[in-house]
Amino acid sequence: MSEKQNILDELYAVICERKENPREGSYTNYLFDKGIDKILKKVGEESAEVIIASKNDRNDEIVYESADLIYHLMVLFVEKGITLDDIFDELRKRR
Repeated sequence: MSEKQNILDELYAVICERKENPREGSYTNYLFDKGIDKILKKVGEESAEVIIASKNDRNDEIVYESADLIYHLMVLFVEKGITLDDIFDELRKRR
């Protein structure tokens, strides 16, 4: 497993841990507490921010906003019981 994939696995594990063992003041727990509508709203907002950053042709902003989008997608995955392996398997099928 590459170091780059490792960071995704680590982040996913932290998000799972927050869902199972909430930590006061955790933004991740805030999202889980607010529920699916809030999580989906954040996925939408971050998607729009990636689009705007891309339109502005600012690679640093694209990277920053893409990281936010990936994080919020991972919160959604955990909420819905989707694993990273599910995503990786689907990507492998498309290769």
